[in-house]
Amino acid sequence: MMSYYILIGAIALVSWLVSSRLKSKFKHYSKVHLQNGMSGAEIAEKMLADHGIRDVKVISTAGRLTDHYNPTNKTVNLSESVYSQRNAAAAAVAAHEVGHAVQHATAYEWLTMRSKLVPVVSVTSGFSMWVVFGGLMLGAAAGVGLGYYVAIAGLIMMGLATLFSFITLPVEYDASNRALAWLKAKNIVTQQEYKGSEDALKWAARTYLVAAIGSLATLVYWGLQVFGGRD
Repeated sequence: MMSYYILIGAIALVSWLVSSRLKSKFKHYSKVHLQNGMSGAEIAEKMLADHGIRDVKVISTAGRLTDHYNPTNKTVNLSESVYSQRNAAAAAVAAHEVGHAVQHATAYEWLTMRSKLVPVVSVTSGFSMWVVFGGLMLGAAAGVGLGYYVAIAGLIMMGLATLFSFITLPVEYDASNRALAWLKAKNIVTQQEYKGSEDALKWAARTYLVAAIGSLATLVYWGLQVFGGRD
């Protein structure tokens, strides 16, 4: 069990370092003001219009780094620091979230797969580890049998969460690529501003990468506990 805590601690440390670096990057690029004077909301609305998307609204949402696209009600939700700000960081985030709206409008296959997993993962991810742990305890108390199959069920739940985290990677990277391509093609940002937007999105993507690796490491650890315990 100690090895599990060490694993979780290492993953948490890397996640914290990447998250801190991301916040530092966004703070830095928030000081790189756009020469065109456009706000994050204006950039999002223009990108939607340029892609012929008329049924998606751009709205402001509370918090910091809370930006997201909601496919259910078709809204691009921009945090207060992005919605009204006019800098490279705001441009990057606004365009990235619209990138998800473009994915939705074009039925991007990875986004479709991810959306199908959301209802299942939202229910199972919170207690999958406890199902595995409970199965192992049951197996230790009663021998190989029901406990083993309970643990397997927990691993399947955990595996779905891991699959979800890896499917999220191409979704996020593609949204960033769409955003950067549009910013460059439409001359929304200068060369310096573009580099800032690109760097900010690169660090944002790394948070998803760390999360996926952490999910896989956790799955492998518990898988070894379940299957190794049968020897």
